Formats: sequence, C-alpha cells, structure tokens
Amino acid sequence: MKIYFLFLIAFPLSLFAQVKDSKELPEPFETKSVSNYSNVIGWKDAETPKAPEGFTVTKYADGFENPRWMYVTPNGDILVAESNSNYSILKQIGATIIGAGGSNNLKHSADVITLLRDTNNDGVPDLRETLLTKKEGLNQPFGMLIIGDWLYVANTDAVLRYPYKNGQTKINEVGEKVADLPAGKVNRHWSRNIIANADNSKIYIAVGSGDNIGEKGMENEVMRANILVMNPDGSDLEVYASGLRNPVGMDWEPITKTLWTSVNERDGLGDNLAPDYLTSVKEGGYYGWPYTYWGSNYDPRVPIPPYVRLRKAIEPDFSLGSHTASLGLVFYTENTFPKKYKNGAFVVQHGSWNRDILSGYRVVFIPFENGKPAGKSQDFLTGFIVDPKKDEVRGRPVGAVVMPDGAMLITDDTTGHIWRVAYTGK
Repeated sequence: MKIYFLFLIAFPLSLFAQVKDSKELPEPFETKSVSNYSNVIGWKDAETPKAPEGFTVTKYADGFENPRWMYVTPNGDILVAESNSNYSILKQIGATIIGAGGSNNLKHSADVITLLRDTNNDGVPDLRETLLTKKEGLNQPFGMLIIGDWLYVANTDAVLRYPYKNGQTKINEVGEKVADLPAGKVNRHWSRNIIANADNSKIYIAVGSGDNIGEKGMENEVMRANILVMNPDGSDLEVYASGLRNPVGMDWEPITKTLWTSVNERDGLGDNLAPDYLTSVKEGGYYGWPYTYWGSNYDPRVPIPPYVRLRKAIEPDFSLGSHTASLGLVFYTENTFPKKYKNGAFVVQHGSWNRDILSGYRVVFIPFENGKPAGKSQDFLTGFIVDPKKDEVRGRPVGAVVMPDGAMLITDDTTGHIWRVAYTGK
C-alpha cells in the first residue's frame, strides 16, 4: 500500500489511464511470475536450426566455451568473444531450480577472444587462433570494434584497446584502458556492447542495469541502464540515452542512419510483462527504467522518491514479446538474401527463464520501410525449442553478424556452436 500511496502523491490519477494504452498490455501481476528455466539437451549430429525455404543452415564452428558475441574484421575474419557470468544466475536471483540450462549457468567466464578465418571461402573456417586471453586483460569481454590500428574490447568494467594490424592473428600486449565502466558488486547485466558511428569519431557503449528494478539501491546504478558515448581515446564519456534497462544489440538503421538497440525489460510482473523491445535511440532520450515500462506504464513495485522529477518516457518502436531475452541485432545490408530482407532487422532471442511457457529461443526478422518497422516479426531461425509444452531446448542463440559473402552467423552459447545461414535458392 505504501508504494501505491507514493504514486498518488506524485502523479494525478489521470495518468493511470495510460497503463493499458500501449499494445493493450495486461495489468501488473495479472499472471503469476514464475521461474521456469530450460534444460539444454544439445544438438545431435544431423540436427541444425530451421530457416525458411531456400536457406541452408550449417555448423560453422564449435567447441567454444560460451561464444557470446562476434565481430567481422575488415579482412573478413570473425572474432568470437567467449564469456559468461562469473557466478551462478541462481545465486544472483535467489532461485532454486533443476536443470537450468545445464552446467552453463554455473561456469566462470572463459575470457577468450578467438579468431576464425575461412581462407578458401567454402563456408567453414580453416584457421582458428586464440587472439586474446585473460592474460592480456580480458574480463568478461563482449563487444569488439576496430578503428584504425586499434582493436577495442568492452570488458564488463572497462573499455580496453590493443594495437592491431589487419590480418593479425595473435595479440600479446596487455590492453590499454581507455575508460572505466560501471560494474561493482551488483552486476546482474554484465555484458557491454560497443559500436562506432560512421566516421569513427564516437564510440557508443550499451550498459545494462545492476539488478532488476533498482531494488539493491540506485546508488549502484550510476551510469547504468544507459547507452553511453565517448571519444575513441576515452575522453568525454557521458550518457547518450537513459532508462534502458538492459540494452544489448546495437546497429545503425541503413536508410536514416539512426542508432537502434534491442532491450531486455524487467522481470517479476507476470508472464506477459514487460515486453522486451527494439527501438530507435534518441540522443538525450529517456525510456523509463526503473519507474515505468513501455512508455508511461508505472511499475507498482518502484516508489518514486520525492526528489525525482520523472520525465515523460519515450515509448519504444517495436515489441519483441515478454521475457524473450532479445540480445543480438543486425540490419541486413548485403544482397544475397531475397529482396524482402534488404535493410530489415534480425533480432536474436536467447529465450525466457521466467515464463510459464518458454518464449524466445529463435531469431526473428522485422521488415523495415523508410527507416521504420513495417510489419509483424517473422520467425527466421527456429528449432531451438524441442517441445513448447516442455522445458527442453537444443540451444540458446545469442549474437548475429552478416559476413562479406552475405551469409549470417549466429552464436549458440550453451552448446558452444556457431551456425551459418546462407541463401542457396528457391
């Protein structure tokens, strides 16, 4: 009752009419919030994910330890960041479960960046080298970026850069720290993605919240739940957009050149709240966390402190469904996929752990026209869920990149696979 009383003091009753406006959202706690982790059983030798007719899915590489994120270098090499939480997700949220994605939930972070090179262009890498390790300064690495003669790596607590020459396969130097990033003891959302603008004059950094809704203290959320921006030398680090609970994937929409991101929303409000989303990112924009979700829908668990002046939150552009854990994001700008995919967005959904019936565990495609979503999301890569009424899944997709030949690579972190999706004809 105290929380609701604070709301009534802080806001006029008329604002509550907005709660069910956007996307006809259900009421908070309309369904019970559950812990429902999947049991990852892996892929048999002949099994692959399923893509639409005309596409071929093959195993590009395997044997990784939690391959999370990828980056394509100027010469076409694929860099793979192998990383994970350094402590159990079970301990993190205080849950007791069975079969929570196998032993992967208990693993430490490998802290490795692996380089893959396909020298004969047959769709399978024939060179595999360890580019960087913990010895060179990796600490839960995620986003990677090359600007000039520098390779940038976003650790969970800092952005490092390494001297790099095109085609290099091993780096022995310890990374130079160019910027500290917020991590600390409360670090539920540990991944840090990075992307540069067109002229490489700015680097954007996606930083998730420390916990779910700031329940462990907003003092732990300084510079978090934001997209940050800085100069390549680390100077002028500041908030570019705020109130984004856990932004992960970032890419530039190819027509308008606008930054877009995929965001994981809050837990604990029920099966169908709150929707993860895909949205354009406005400089100086505020997207609601922790006080509201999907625009001006208030979270009844979060009291509004008297000293907080709440700005009107921007409503996201596109719903990706609740608890889908939408991570990877890439706009398709090559020409080998059918025309309908040109300039559209692919979003990789790692999958739910807190929904009665599993959601996500797939790659979806969102068509775009004139820089905006132009239709419903379409399943593109499926087959990860064995049976929707059971909790068994074959794997959990995470990140995506488009290769110079137009094919797409998808990481599957719990099984250590990277899948290649190519269009081979009708």
